[in-house]
Amino acid sequence: MEDREYMALAIELAKKGCGFVSPNPMVGAVIVKDGRIIGQGYHKRYGELHAERNALASCTESPKGATLYVTLEPCCHHGKQPPCVDAVLEAGISRVVVGSGDPNPQVAGKGIEFLKKNGVAVTEGVLEESCDRLNEIFFHYIQTKRPFVVMKYAMTIDGKIATSTGDSQWITGEEARAHVHWQRHRLSGILAGVGTVLADDPLLTCRMEGGRNPVRIICDSRLRTPLTSRLVQTAKEISTILATCADEERYRPYQEAGCRVWTVKGADGQVDLPRLMKMLGEEGIDSVLLEGGGTLNWSAVKSGIVQRVQAYIAPKLIGGREAKSPVGGEGFAALADALLLQNSTVVQLGKDFMIESEVVGHVHGNY
Repeated sequence: MEDREYMALAIELAKKGCGFVSPNPMVGAVIVKDGRIIGQGYHKRYGELHAERNALASCTESPKGATLYVTLEPCCHHGKQPPCVDAVLEAGISRVVVGSGDPNPQVAGKGIEFLKKNGVAVTEGVLEESCDRLNEIFFHYIQTKRPFVVMKYAMTIDGKIATSTGDSQWITGEEARAHVHWQRHRLSGILAGVGTVLADDPLLTCRMEGGRNPVRIICDSRLRTPLTSRLVQTAKEISTILATCADEERYRPYQEAGCRVWTVKGADGQVDLPRLMKMLGEEGIDSVLLEGGGTLNWSAVKSGIVQRVQAYIAPKLIGGREAKSPVGGEGFAALADALLLQNSTVVQLGKDFMIESEVVGHVHGNY
C-alpha cells in the first residue's frame, strides 16, 4: 500500500466520529511499520482522546520508527487534551503524513513545524482535497466563529414543497427521510420558523438509531410558539432555543418549560439572522440544518448565511398556482443577482434524488 491508500483508510476512520466530535474536527490516524498496519484510531467524542493518541494506544508493537498517517495536522496546544505532537515524539514516530493543514490559529502550521524541528520527516497534502471536504464545517467555524449552514428542503420535480391546500406529508420516500435524519445527527443545530411549528407541530429530533439530537432553534419574531407544542413540552429533555423580537415579560412561561429565549431583534422587526448565527457560534454550535419554509429560506438566502443547499427531489408533479416553492419572499429581481451554486452532486435515495451544492463564495479557503 502507498501513502494515498493509508490516508484513505484514515479518512474512513475519521468519519466514524461524525456527529459526536463537534465543534472539534473529525480526524483519523493509521500507524504503519515495515509495511504493516500496527495501530489505528479516530477522534470518537468531543473532549476525549484525539485520533493520534487513540492510534498509538492501539499499537500491537512498538511504534518507534513507524509512519503516522493523519487526516489533519497534529495539534500543538493544550485544549481538552494535551498536544498530540508530544505523543508523536514520545512514541518515536519517524515520519508523519498529513492530509489537511489545520486553520485553527493555535495550530496553523505550528504542529508540522514542531515535528520537523524535532527530527520527524513530514509529508503534507496527501489526499488533501478529500481531507478538506471531511472537515469543511470545522474549517468554516474555526475561521468565522459562525455555524456552517445547510439549507435543506424536499420538493416535487415541479418545485413545490406542498400542495395548494398545504399538504406536504410525505413528498419524499423513506430512504430520503432517513438521509435527513442522518443530517440531523451530523449537524449541531436545526433551525425552523414558527410557521413550521404552527403547521406541523414537529419534534425536530433525530430518529436514527444511535443518533444525536441537534439543538432546536426556532425563529419566532412575535413569540407565537404554542406552550402546548411538542417542542416546548420536550424542551427540558432536548435543548431548545426560541429566537424572538417579543417583549421580555412574555419569556417566563417558555423559560419555565425549559426553553432558552433569546432576543435577536433586527431593524425590520424580524429575527436578525446574521446576529443569531453569531450568538449560536458563541454557544459552540458549529453547524445548522435549516429546515425552514419559503419565508425563512428566503431570509436566509438574502442575509448570506447559507453555505450549502440540499434539495431532495421527488419524481412527482402536483402543480398549482398557490402551491408553495422552497424559497419564497420577493426573490431577486434580476437573474444576474441570483444566488450561485457550484460543485453539485446528485445522489439517488430510493425513488428520490438529492442534489447538493455549495454556495459560491462559501467554500474551503474562501470564506
